[in-house]
Amino acid sequence: MKSISNKLASLLCRAGIWTGAWVATTAFAVNDLPGGPAVNQLNLHPAVTKIAEEQHWLHWMMMIICTVIFIAVFAVMFYSIWKHRKSLGHKPANFHESVTVEILWTAAPFLIVILMSLPATKVLVASKDTTNADLTVKVTGYQWKWGYDYIKGEGEGLAYISTLDSSQRAMSNAGKPEGDDYLLRVDNPLVVPVGKKVRVITTANDVIHAFAVNSLGIKQDAIPGFVRDTWFRAEKVGTYYGQCQELCGKEHAYMPIQVKVLSAQDYSLWVEGEKKKQAAKADDPSKVWALDDLAKRGEKVYATNCAACHQANGKGAGPIKPLDGSGVVLDGDKLKQVAVLLNGQNNGAMPAWKQLSDTEIAAVITFTKNNWSNKTGQLVQPAEVLAARK
Repeated sequence: MKSISNKLASLLCRAGIWTGAWVATTAFAVNDLPGGPAVNQLNLHPAVTKIAEEQHWLHWMMMIICTVIFIAVFAVMFYSIWKHRKSLGHKPANFHESVTVEILWTAAPFLIVILMSLPATKVLVASKDTTNADLTVKVTGYQWKWGYDYIKGEGEGLAYISTLDSSQRAMSNAGKPEGDDYLLRVDNPLVVPVGKKVRVITTANDVIHAFAVNSLGIKQDAIPGFVRDTWFRAEKVGTYYGQCQELCGKEHAYMPIQVKVLSAQDYSLWVEGEKKKQAAKADDPSKVWALDDLAKRGEKVYATNCAACHQANGKGAGPIKPLDGSGVVLDGDKLKQVAVLLNGQNNGAMPAWKQLSDTEIAAVITFTKNNWSNKTGQLVQPAEVLAARK
């Protein structure tokens, strides 16, 4: 009786676990995200480039061939085992070798592999043909964000950092995911024109990353010290999502990719607007700032780039060291903190931030030195950062 009651309790417990999981899934129910993942998705993302379409075709061709081979081989094997089993009085044949069989099971797989490799090679070669690009964008992977530099074509000279939207990180920290684009929306997406060949040059600042957007049919590793490239030509206006597909550290899940494909006219308007913004933001490193103005500027830089790890209160979290009361921040030698931001420390646990401008680095250091319980009254001028870079 006791055994039956234990089994019943175990079944009820399992039922409760499954019910709880179902309720949790229902509570966070989402819809399909155009250009991104779909609910209960089994197939690849809808393709918006020719290369992606060919990848889809290649995927299904390989799947069908492998399935046919699997069924054929196991059908013959199970039929032979069943039809010639010992219980029916069959005795095993005794032979040493068969030239015919040897030729067949060597030639058949060889021909199958050749037939599979020909279309695969065609798609692979096409995906690496980056010649005659209309637009070239250098993509740099950082822990944990992307840097975009438009180095050729319309928009040449534009450069910015793309990081996870702050509202997305706040939802993650609170354990309250919302929206179909949860952990996929960024503050500054990569923007490209429709119907134009876009060459993507990848590299990385710290560890290996991988730039991948499924709908565009691209995936290219970004490796420190190496330059590699890929390309795409989007045939449909829209927004498409991807993620870093290389395990690049503890913030790997917070490194999404968002690509906005605009019409030619809208893209030109975007380029014009971005150039005006960058011209307005251009800072003269020789400018001498007042402490209050620089600290206000630094507060914005901190919220965008630093708060995700060090927290808005500067207390850090887990292995992330606090900035509130930090010895480096309070040190009278300002250049120590400048060196940390320019070069990183602790084997990349604190990444380098050379991609920030001299004014942004000076501003965020000034902010940390005069915020929370840190009241040093110290101020770092952009010219000091510029000198430290040399």
